[in-house]
Order: sequence, then C-alpha cells, then structure tokens
Amino acid sequence: MKKNKESTYVKLAREAIENYIRYGKVISPPPDLPEEMVNQKAGVFVSLKKFGNLRGCIGTFLPTEQNIAYEIIRNAISAAMEDPRFPPVTVSELDDLSISVDVLSPPEEISDISQLDPKRYGVIVSSGYKKGLLLPDIEGVDTVEEQINIAKRKAGIYPGEKVKLYRFEVKRYY
Repeated sequence: MKKNKESTYVKLAREAIENYIRYGKVISPPPDLPEEMVNQKAGVFVSLKKFGNLRGCIGTFLPTEQNIAYEIIRNAISAAMEDPRFPPVTVSELDDLSISVDVLSPPEEISDISQLDPKRYGVIVSSGYKKGLLLPDIEGVDTVEEQINIAKRKAGIYPGEKVKLYRFEVKRYY
C-alpha cells in the first residue's frame, strides 16, 4: 500500500485510528514528531476516504488541544468513529482507508464573497449559534456560491438567512 509515502501528519492519524479501532486505546504522540506538531496549536480536519469516496471527516476550526499532534489524534478517532453521516469504521476497512490531514490557519472574517476562492480558501458560515464549514479544494466544488451553500446546509442555515463569512487556508497532508 501507499502507507510508506504518508506524511508524518497522516501516519499519526492512521496510528490513532488503528489503535483505537483494534485495541480501544487512545495513543499519545510519539516523541520524534516535527517541532510544529508539538509546539503549535491549530484547528485540524481529518478526512477519510475509502475507494475514493468520503468515509468520514471531522475537525476543529480552532484548536481545542494542547498542540497539533493531539488535535490530529482526537479528530482522527472522531472521523473514524463519530461522523454522524457514516457508521463507525471497522477493522476490516482499515487497509482500504486513505487519509488526509488539513491544518487550518486562524479564520478571518470577510465582508464580501469576492474575497473567497474555493480552491484556495475554506469557508465558515455563521448565523447565531449555527456554524458550517467547508474545506477548500474539494472535488466538484468549483464556485464560491456552491461552497457557501454547502456550508450553510451543513449548519442548518436557511437560504435567505443572513450570515457572517470567514475564510481560512489549509496545509493539506497526504
């Protein structure tokens, strides 16, 4: 398989998922991680695909853990076990998963959709307590309008409802 070519970020996510599913164990980050994974905090999304189809995607747009490594571990397990759109990942699926990890820049509020680009920026839409997020550069999402509409649907925000818009960039690791 392609596991040998995986980035350190994805290897950590895979190790977290496999240990949790096989042994019910939440791992601790290994000691030899790159400095930015240990010394920086950021929102992180972990996306799982099986045969090219989405199999789970969970993340945080602001950091909730002590560093990026812990954020990856927590969100990797959540993506495998708690995405409400899918049943939990099973042991028999582990070898078929491809994983990507997105590390998010802090979101910045924008005043106009002209400041968005669905290939470069992810979007967060917010109305009251409802928030929806869509990562950038998603296959089949080619316009800002599509990106915003999908994020609104995820948040349960109605089409005419007034929203605040935020954008962020990601570093995507495979």
